[in-house]
Amino acid sequence: GPTPVSFPFPRPFPVPGSGAAAMGRRKSKRKPPPKKKMTGTLETQFTCPFCNHEKSCDVKMDRARNTGVISCTVCLEEFQTPITYLSEPVDVYSDWIDACEAAN
Repeated sequence: GPTPVSFPFPRPFPVPGSGAAAMGRRKSKRKPPPKKKMTGTLETQFTCPFCNHEKSCDVKMDRARNTGVISCTVCLEEFQTPITYLSEPVDVYSDWIDACEAAN
């Protein structure tokens, strides 16, 4: 239908939210295609620093609590570290390795 006009005169410049200004600026188009499939935890599997089992460590990125949790499925060792929105699972893993080396 016709757009409701709140002013009696035509607007001399585009206003955010008006049809003209929003053109080509759709939020849905600005999203990059999804890269991560969390079902196959391929990039989040690492070698455990304790039992040295390859690909036995799963990282869970708890973005709501800004916490990364990495745990080994073999020896059940677990480590938590604070993360930011920039953190990747490998950052959680490297923090764990650093913490292990610092402890020794």
